[in-house]
Amino acid sequence: MAVIGGIIGGGIFRTPAAVAERTGSASLALATWGVGGVIALIGAVCFGELGARKPKAGGSYVYLRDAFGPGAAFLNAWAQLLIMLPGGTAAVAVVFAGYAVPLLGLSPAATVPLAVGAIVFVAGVNYLGVTPAAVMQNVFVILKLAALAILIVVGLTFAVPYRPLPSPTVSVGSGIVVALGAALVPVLFTYGGWQNTNLIAEEIIAPERNLPRALVLGVLGVVVVYLLANITYLRLLTAPGLAASTAPAADAMRAAWGPRGADLIGAGIAVSAFGFLNLNTLVAPRMVQAMAQDGLLIRRLGELHPRHRTPGAAILVFSAWTIVLTVSGTFNQLVDYVVFGDWIFFGLAVATLFVYRRRDRQAGITATGFHVPGYPVLPAVFVFAALYVVASSIGANPRNAAIGTVLLLLGVPVYLLRKSVRTPGRPDA
Repeated sequence: MAVIGGIIGGGIFRTPAAVAERTGSASLALATWGVGGVIALIGAVCFGELGARKPKAGGSYVYLRDAFGPGAAFLNAWAQLLIMLPGGTAAVAVVFAGYAVPLLGLSPAATVPLAVGAIVFVAGVNYLGVTPAAVMQNVFVILKLAALAILIVVGLTFAVPYRPLPSPTVSVGSGIVVALGAALVPVLFTYGGWQNTNLIAEEIIAPERNLPRALVLGVLGVVVVYLLANITYLRLLTAPGLAASTAPAADAMRAAWGPRGADLIGAGIAVSAFGFLNLNTLVAPRMVQAMAQDGLLIRRLGELHPRHRTPGAAILVFSAWTIVLTVSGTFNQLVDYVVFGDWIFFGLAVATLFVYRRRDRQAGITATGFHVPGYPVLPAVFVFAALYVVASSIGANPRNAAIGTVLLLLGVPVYLLRKSVRTPGRPDA
């Protein structure tokens, strides 16, 4: 449940439109979701071995630190805090606003202001205490699952006239390769989140056994749900209609049940996205807090509020930067930022398996516990897929990739400055 809950947010209700637009056909769109599911499953298997080897809190930060040194680990954390977590939160805020605007009878121009308002409200709730944020989160998780169940049941049972699947609008050969790569960017954004379960490895009972199982079963379950959801969209809207939609789930339910169906699913999705927004605002500032306590950021960000006992300064800084990203770009731009940074470090994290295996051979150690089947082929496939996704992200939108690169490289002088000012005995310098 932790794996599934960490993956399913607001993306599946929005990104299928971008995938249909970039592929140009129903068959290629479904194939892209299938390929993305296989990549996510391979990544989950690889992270299963990493989690079994290093059942420590911190996930990829720990693996990169142990295999490639503190510099690589710092850049991973920097990218998480500067691009991935706030970028993903901003993207989900836009999903929430996109579905809430028609329900409230507002103009489409109100989408960004409403997204910003949601971020401010959630930040305020989390600033005041963990308990109200946790209660709100529990309610929204149930509503999220109910919304997906309604969407899929309606899509699979509603009678639609036969429509032959159109041929891809892209040319064969290199054209399909380019289209597939561009479409994988939003697909893998939507599949993202399985890796976060490794962050809580220390709190899992028998993580050497249960973490790999949870990752594999959780990702498999999400792949099935996502394929069924996309079949629903394509049955009810067709590929061109899906590509033109800004709210695919609402448009699909409108086609099946009319305006009432659109309002019903729109309300469920808005609440679902709002809950995911609350979850990220609850979790992400704790990473800021931990990094500050370790001396990686200014000490003030690691302090708790004297009354509310929350990392108030970290919540405010994280939410402020999330608002900047929300105002600065559209949903697709935010997805490009997040996927570009995410998959650089996904590939590097899985590459640490080669380092660990080589160390085992050199030390004559026969490691026990879960191992990636088909090593070294599967990890190599995943690393190649990560490179392919990063290159596709650059090709799909060079400007967004350039902005993401600049934000990532800003961490280099910060890390060098941190090393120069820290002195022995002063971890908070």
